[in-house]
Parts: sequence; C-alpha cells; structure tokens
Amino acid sequence: MAHDPARCPGCADPAAAFGPHDHAHCATDVLARAEMLAGAAGARLTPVRRRVLEILLESHRALGAYDVLNRLAAEGYGNQPPVAYRALEFLEEHGFVHRIRRLNAFAACMHPGEAHAPVFLICRACQSVAEAPGAPVRAALDAAAGAMGFAIERLTVEALGLCPACAEGAA
Repeated sequence: MAHDPARCPGCADPAAAFGPHDHAHCATDVLARAEMLAGAAGARLTPVRRRVLEILLESHRALGAYDVLNRLAAEGYGNQPPVAYRALEFLEEHGFVHRIRRLNAFAACMHPGEAHAPVFLICRACQSVAEAPGAPVRAALDAAAGAMGFAIERLTVEALGLCPACAEGAA
C-alpha cells in the first residue's frame, strides 16, 4: 500500500494535527505500512506492539511509557513496565514512533519508511504534537556543522509553543 500524501490531511497540512479532524485514514495507513515494513525487515508487529502503535495513533499527542502501560493493563496486556518499554523500543528502532525528549514521551511517526527529519512542534498548553517537514532545518544545520568539520549523525528538533487553538484561547 503506497502512502499518498495528497490524500493524507496530516501530510498535506501538518497544521491539521492541531485542529479537529478525522485521522482514521492516516492511522489505518500508518498501521498498514508498519506491518509491511516490519515484515520486510524480518520482524513483526506482535499484538502488544500493534496495540501500542494504535494507542499512539489515536491522537496527535505524545504519551509517556506509563500512560501507554496503563492503557495496555486496562486492556489485559499486562501491567509490568517492560511490556510497554519493549514495545516502544521496538517501534522506535523500526521508525514507527518518535521519542519526544522534551516530554519524555512517544508519538507515532506519520511517515514510517520514508527518509525524513521532522521538526516536532509541541503545544506547551495542550501537549499536541505535529510532525512538520524539517529538511530546511536539517540542511542549515548540516551546512553549519560541515563548516566546522562536524558530521551530524542524529538530530531531533523540538519546538515548544502554542497551537492555534491554545494561542487563540490565551489572547
């Protein structure tokens, strides 16, 4: 199943993450791509891994490991921290989730299998997270680092601010 950014509100307009919308298409598409990519890598989405990804795809918010664990426990998947941590580790390793360090939490990757360097826009009021294209930021940082002989191996850009709804409410 090919990902069609033109049909995906979250891809066509990253700002959609900050407003009410039906992202069932996005979630279904991400799950299907995750299944395919895991299989191609010789891995699989176990029921727990799949459920963790589904939980993270329910909204455009990042969740901490214990938030995920509480959901899993309520659904009968077990209540031991390694259950959530192992699933999140697998999903992050395979590029299906991103770790949002500012929040010590995880958010579903809306572009699994695609080479991208997202910028995470985090609302400090409601904790919504949008995955915005970060290629221009990456290019600027690569150029600055290259001028100093430094090679960037890993980059996470997290911007903290207010989403449109929270900014409007604060005005």
